Amino acid sequence: MIGAVICLAVLCRPGPDSCAAAKPGVNTDSDHGGEAAQNNGGFLGIRSVLGMSDKDSAQGDSEELLAALPMERLTNDAQQKIQAVTDKPTLYRRLPVQAIRCDEELFLFLTRKPEAIIGIWDLMGITTVQATRVGPYRMDATDGSGTTCQVDLLYGDRNLHVFMADGMYDGKFAQKGIRGKGVFVLKSTYATAGDGATTVHGTLDCYVKFESLGADLVARSLGGLIGKSADHNFVETAKFISQISQACETNPNGMLDMVDRLPQVDPQTKADFAQVILNVARRYLAQNPPTVKLVRDKGVSVTPR
Repeated sequence: MIGAVICLAVLCRPGPDSCAAAKPGVNTDSDHGGEAAQNNGGFLGIRSVLGMSDKDSAQGDSEELLAALPMERLTNDAQQKIQAVTDKPTLYRRLPVQAIRCDEELFLFLTRKPEAIIGIWDLMGITTVQATRVGPYRMDATDGSGTTCQVDLLYGDRNLHVFMADGMYDGKFAQKGIRGKGVFVLKSTYATAGDGATTVHGTLDCYVKFESLGADLVARSLGGLIGKSADHNFVETAKFISQISQACETNPNGMLDMVDRLPQVDPQTKADFAQVILNVARRYLAQNPPTVKLVRDKGVSVTPR
């Protein structure tokens, strides 16, 4: 849904359908506060999480969201950064609410360590994004086509993550460099089904402000098209995260092998990812004992002793 996910999975999205190109866990060759990152292909990659909504409803949603942010728990610097973007942003968009089957611990890990998703896409050969973690809550990223971006995780708890992005496009589609800043607010809630599985409901609100008047006008003109692309990317990324969770449950050995070979991921993050995979597999096994699962697969209802 975004690391980052959660946010920022959307920003790193390599293409409309590439997340469904292969499932994780197969052998293929190809509570925090601070600052985190990602970015997607080209200048439209920065803008592709945005679109234009009905003005009145968008303003109402935006004001309601900002009023709910825990400003008292943010530093003065973080508050000023957020307000500088959210005060009359060039674009604001709330992406479609997503409900996915995903382990909560895994969801939070991928939200706060989005380079894990980028590494999986890189291993699958479906992204050109290069991401480098430069601090506990900060990452730098480039797409190889003129876009560079730094993203900070300004705030994070179980239900709320606030990301701040500062990016620039200096590629062939611009006569001179275009700078922009964005604030991305990911809200998540969790529900437990009868079989013990967790469903994560997530919403992502996006605010972007461009420093160039020309870029501002172009973004507003293409708002509808950009919005549809953003919605699609968010949905597909959410599906991919759900696939990762299911692979951790049913094929932990394959996932562990994959994690060991992930590019763009430092050793400590790999070790943390591996531990999360093991935890997810253990919880799934505890909720679905092998004998009960075998009988259930054959269509026979039993009560385990």
